[in-house]
Amino acid sequence: MIIDRSDKTQEHLVSQAFSNQSVHFDHIYTSNAISEWMRSRARNEVMRFIQPGQHMLELNCGTGMDTIWFAQRGIRILATDNAPGMLAQLEEKTKDNHLEAMIEARKCSFNNLEELQGSSFDYIFSNFGGLNCTGTLNETLSHFQRLLKRGGYCTLVVMPKVCPWEWLMLFKGYFRTAFRRFRKHTDAHIEGVHFRCYYYNPGYVQKALGEPFETISLKGMAFFMPPPFIENFKEKYPRTFSFLQRAELSCENIFPFNRCCDHYMITLRKK
Repeated sequence: MIIDRSDKTQEHLVSQAFSNQSVHFDHIYTSNAISEWMRSRARNEVMRFIQPGQHMLELNCGTGMDTIWFAQRGIRILATDNAPGMLAQLEEKTKDNHLEAMIEARKCSFNNLEELQGSSFDYIFSNFGGLNCTGTLNETLSHFQRLLKRGGYCTLVVMPKVCPWEWLMLFKGYFRTAFRRFRKHTDAHIEGVHFRCYYYNPGYVQKALGEPFETISLKGMAFFMPPPFIENFKEKYPRTFSFLQRAELSCENIFPFNRCCDHYMITLRKK
């Protein structure tokens, strides 16, 4: 597929790729022990700051793996995604779990948050690098001040520019993988569809949100633990897996481990 470099085409390609993946998205991630552990860390982080009955805006909600989990704990959610296939999966889960009163699903790209006029939220959440699919993250973040109530929080899980685990791929001959984050963007592909992926360091997010926001926590994810693309790690090395879990949790807030990693998790509060 030839990639048109316009932002609208990028948005369409991302939507198409994840719609195609939606039917087996859950299996891909729930069968990966590292992904599941990272997801549980993000959920626990959010639950530190949100209360039952509060209203969350979830960006790139996917099939609703996190949406359902939070709704079952009393959080009201506007779940947004630009991939119709993902939203169809979420709507089915919402009905199956009888959570219609807690979840509203809406087709909305995080590039078009102006569509949420008149809405305000206690929390904004985006998991697993969904925001890395835009080359204009600063424009997305510019809407947060309007969308968040005073004292509200946001937790974003984003892929930074430095991931030492990927450098190790150099020794296997995967040169493009080893150095892909050094480029302005890299070409990703899912289900035969190619689109661009961008990388953002924590300082970019902090600068884009600006003075109205204060950083509450910044934690690294997969700096000692290998990234999820290294499959079956827990099954092959269960003792090493447990050891790396403990090591990572002991250093997750410390520089450079909270900046040099596969993903980082940043939580900010609107003053």
